[in-house]
Order: sequence, then structure tokens, then C-alpha cells
Amino acid sequence: MKDMPLVTLAPKHHRKEHQITINFKYNTDLIAIIKDMPKARWSKNLKTWYIKNTPENLKLIFKLFKGKTKINAEALFNKSMPMHQYPKKRIRNLSKTNRSLLNNFYKYLKGKRYSQSTIDTYTQQIADFIEYNNDMDIDTLTNRDVELFIETIYIKRNYSISTQRQFISALKLFTTYFPNTLINDLQLTRPNKSKKLPTILSHQEMIRLLQCTPNIKHRMVLALLYSAGLRISELINLKIEHLHIDRNQILIKDAKGRKDRLVGIAKSILPLLENYLITYKPELYMIEGGKGNKYTAGSIRKFLHKACKKAQIKYIVTPHTLRHSYATHLLEQGVGLRHIQELLGHSRPETTMIYTHVARKDLLDIQSPLDNAVNLLRKNQNHAQKVIISRNI
Repeated sequence: MKDMPLVTLAPKHHRKEHQITINFKYNTDLIAIIKDMPKARWSKNLKTWYIKNTPENLKLIFKLFKGKTKINAEALFNKSMPMHQYPKKRIRNLSKTNRSLLNNFYKYLKGKRYSQSTIDTYTQQIADFIEYNNDMDIDTLTNRDVELFIETIYIKRNYSISTQRQFISALKLFTTYFPNTLINDLQLTRPNKSKKLPTILSHQEMIRLLQCTPNIKHRMVLALLYSAGLRISELINLKIEHLHIDRNQILIKDAKGRKDRLVGIAKSILPLLENYLITYKPELYMIEGGKGNKYTAGSIRKFLHKACKKAQIKYIVTPHTLRHSYATHLLEQGVGLRHIQELLGHSRPETTMIYTHVARKDLLDIQSPLDNAVNLLRKNQNHAQKVIISRNI
């Protein structure tokens, strides 16, 4: 192993697909090993060997090079390419039996009436798991195989805790649909959620953000997201017919959890709304893209990012940040949690409770012991002398 060159793996988007590049100093023994990989190819342009980036191929690389040379895969596990460079879907390398099983699992989720987003996410996650274990019989898979998959894919690639929790939820459903597997549903545990406080914009930052958005359509989008506390999917699917200007109401249809709800229209955005409707004349959806199609979430995130730069807002702001800000500002105005829960369309009050940790004016108004100590010192000393802790007191 000492005489063999180091093999470095890296992600690369090549020929419209995810690839793993296999880089090393010229060595005939290593080339012979790579030629044992049926799907590995040499690229004259990249001047390197590459193979499609799949869990199965990654597993194969480590297997063939094990005991022969060292592998550096830091770039592969720690560096991700920009999301827009990745194709949304890829064809997974599954056996006919496994592909049929996966298709039937998809139909099973459909029959359970899960949302299309949930069905797609769960199916893709189970597809990744099955592809990783494609050379094994599904009936023989155990909880240890689940752990190995998470350790190899989710941990090394720095997937978020929420994504891992989603996978466990998907796997629990899969074991219910396909009980022949040896995976014990009761032993599948989700990692604890990260208890991170949401990012909140101040009132001044919100106004500045709107002022730095010159395009009327873009400003209308941001104003609606904040003034009504909408999810980005709710805004994209909002139809003109659900806008009741005479009653100052917006009807949100088929929101998360297949629930309808009513939210108010801010009076301050009515002139902007009238200007927008006259200028753009949307026909079906409130916010339309090209040829009357739905506006895309990616477009909203893109112009929001540019507006934040103009407004000199340094931290990361997403469309959901405006919803967080809406809820927090309502709470600070004295609106009750029950009303905020209804306005946001939350199923459980626990979800709304997160905003109480942000809008804790009672805690934030508590005087720091340092301020109290300085004030006491001022009282005990000459009132003419200023106590400044940035110099000797």
C-alpha cells in the first residue's frame, strides 16, 4: 500500500449526470483495478476516470481499492455542488424485482392519501436505500443494514437531521407495507430534532427589504408572504378567484395537511395589489410565470437573495423567514397563540410555541447583572464621574 499512489474521489457534474471522479498518479495496477468496474469511463476532457455517483458505485470503489491503496473522499462527502446543477430525478440502478416493489410502495402511499410531496420524498429515500443494498435480498435486510446505510450515506455526506428523520419515517411505512423484511420497526429511532430558533427580520428590515425590491411582481410576492404569513407553496398555488378584496380576505385552499383557511389582506398593500393586477393582468394564478404557468419557488428565492443584498441584510433569509417574522411580530403585538395557530394553519399548538422563544420581551427586558453592578457603582461614587467599562473604572 505504501508504494501505491493516493486515490482521490471528488464529485463532478459531467454528461448531464452526477459523477465520481477517481484521481491518482499514473499507475498500471490502479488502472487495472478501475477496469474491473464495468461502468467506469476515461474522460479525455477531464483527464480522469469517472463513474456515476450512486451509493452502489461508491460502495464498489471502496471494496475494490480496500487493502491496496488509501482513498481520500473528503471532497465527495463534504463538498456539494450547487443545487441547480443537479437533475431533479435520476434513474436508479435497481433490479426488476426491486423496481416493481418500489412502484407498488409508491401506489401504497397514494392509497394512504399522503401529499404528492411526501409521496415523492419517501419513495426517493426508500429507492436510495434499496439501491444501496441492491445486491442483497430485501427479505434479509436488518436494522444493522439501516445503520450502515445512514453511516455511509447520511453521516458522511452531512445530510441534515430532518432528512434523516424523514428517512426513518419512510422506512417505518415501508416495513408496514413490506413486513417480510427483518427490519424491526420498533427499533427504528429518529434522531432528536435540532432546537434552533427561527431567523426573524425586524420591522425596519422588512420595510427596507420591500423598498429595495423595485420589480412590482417581486414586491407583491414578498408583501404577501410577510403580510399574510403564507408558505411559499401556498403563494405559488394561490388563484385569483381565492382573493376576496371586498372582504379583505384570502382563501388558502388545500394547504399543508389538506386544510383550508382564511387570512386577512393588509390594508397597506392594497395600492400595490391594485397596481400589480393592472400591470400584469394575471388570469389564473395570483403570481404567474411565463405563459400563465405557476411561478417557481426557485425564482422567488433568487430575487429574495438579491433584495437582501440591496437591503444590506447580512444573514440568510428564505421565503419561510418572512412567515416566521409575521408570526413573531403578531405575538409581540399581543395576539394570542390560538389565533396565530389558526392564521398559520398549524395542526398542533406545539408548532406555534416556537415563536414564544423568540418574542420573549419579558425575558429580554430583564436587566443584566453587569448593568446593575455599574448602576450601583455610579450611585456609590461621585455622580459627576462617568463609569465606562471600556476603560479603567
